[in-house]
Amino acid sequence: MTNAKEIRLRMHSIRDTQKITNAMYLIASTKMRKAKNELDRTRPYFTALQAEIKRIFRTAGDVESKYFYPADGSHLLDRTYACLVITADKGLAGPYNQNAIKRAKEQLLEHPDTKLFVVGEYGRQYFLKHHIPVERSFLYTAQNPTLSRAREISAILLDFFDRHEVDKIFVIYTDLKGNLEGEAKCTRILPFHRKQFVSNAEEKAVTSPFEFFPSIRLVLDNVMQSYVSGFIYSALVDSFCSEQNARMAAMNAANQNAEKILGELSVQYNRVRQAAITQEITEVSAGAKAQKRKRLKKQLEEVEHS
Repeated sequence: MTNAKEIRLRMHSIRDTQKITNAMYLIASTKMRKAKNELDRTRPYFTALQAEIKRIFRTAGDVESKYFYPADGSHLLDRTYACLVITADKGLAGPYNQNAIKRAKEQLLEHPDTKLFVVGEYGRQYFLKHHIPVERSFLYTAQNPTLSRAREISAILLDFFDRHEVDKIFVIYTDLKGNLEGEAKCTRILPFHRKQFVSNAEEKAVTSPFEFFPSIRLVLDNVMQSYVSGFIYSALVDSFCSEQNARMAAMNAANQNAEKILGELSVQYNRVRQAAITQEITEVSAGAKAQKRKRLKKQLEEVEHS
């Protein structure tokens, strides 16, 4: 049976671990709140970009762009794909990383001719360990998503697309839904379907023609590059928030499990302690009885000799 000292040491160890999980929970909560605030500050800019793209299509709906499917509805050839996979730098975040990697493996099964671009140390190490080729690893941390890094990633992916080395670009990220449950998604960002930028019925029609310099096609292409950067930035922040939320859930589950174990150990400790006290009382009582019998025996011997 485990003695009381061993139980106390184990309870002390669990409480120390609980301090760490509580700290990680608070840190994850702070990081998630900060990232969401940064995204909210940049969102109006990209909302305005989307409005301008809609305005261009309202002005000239038949404009051609390399970033859109042709206006006649025909589809481009599907040869090589590019897939940006966003993971975390470390674990302890529940199923967050595995869900993103599982979605990437599904994409590779559906279309084997896919070039992987990876963000996050966890994803890099996983693909390296399983001998899955990666076209490009972005070596900066996934813990600090910024717009400048999103633009760097966007520029590299667009360069592959502009040089016709890839025909489609996908982003695998984790979407933090309204109920705070992360869902791994695979979204195509290039080429776009024109219906994604169809104007709503309540929007005012364009009555006065706009002037585009140097041309409407170049203006649209330039705007779309910024729009792609915004989408990637949003995916980075969304994944980062999902990671922190998953880590909060994992740490909260760890805390609850620790409380459960501490409760069981406390009961076990009380039982062992009570058993030890009972044994001590029994030993003291037995010793007292032995001393009493010894005194009585001595008294009887003295009476017999007198």
